[in-house]
Amino acid sequence: MNVARWRRGWVIGGVAALWLAFGSLASAADNAQLAAFKKAIRAKYDMKQKAFHERDGETIVTKFYAEDVVSTGEGSPLHRGRAELRKLYQTPEVIENEVRITSFHTHVNGNAGWDWADFHVTPADTRVAPFTFKILFLWENVNGEWWCKGDMYVIDKSGGAAATTEAATQ
Repeated sequence: MNVARWRRGWVIGGVAALWLAFGSLASAADNAQLAAFKKAIRAKYDMKQKAFHERDGETIVTKFYAEDVVSTGEGSPLHRGRAELRKLYQTPEVIENEVRITSFHTHVNGNAGWDWADFHVTPADTRVAPFTFKILFLWENVNGEWWCKGDMYVIDKSGGAAATTEAATQ
């Protein structure tokens, strides 16, 4: 009877050890996937910021957004597809601003991910005060490249950037 109890203890202990080991491997894989996703979308954000600085809306439309993108926000109509976004990014009110994008909550699972960010805007018109959007970017990995499939934004009326308070938790 003691032998049976001893074997059962070893089996339970072995199963627990395997569960912990595979759980750690899965966690490491998840962390690696998240790190790779963050790096890839950071490169896209950097490209978008540079394109704003250079007043190059076409690069934003064709190198950041997927062909079938959907974009909308507070006080803005729904834009479907690159053709509609192209019209938006050709307007001086949009493309002549300086922007800075700061992620504050990112999630990825396979070929899909999303990223909450602060989208800081400094208008070209110095009479207009800088402002920040809270924006949710939706991402899909297509043939090894991440594309923004959609975004939705609201003006941040809180007066504080989430990225500064939550960045340490990621």
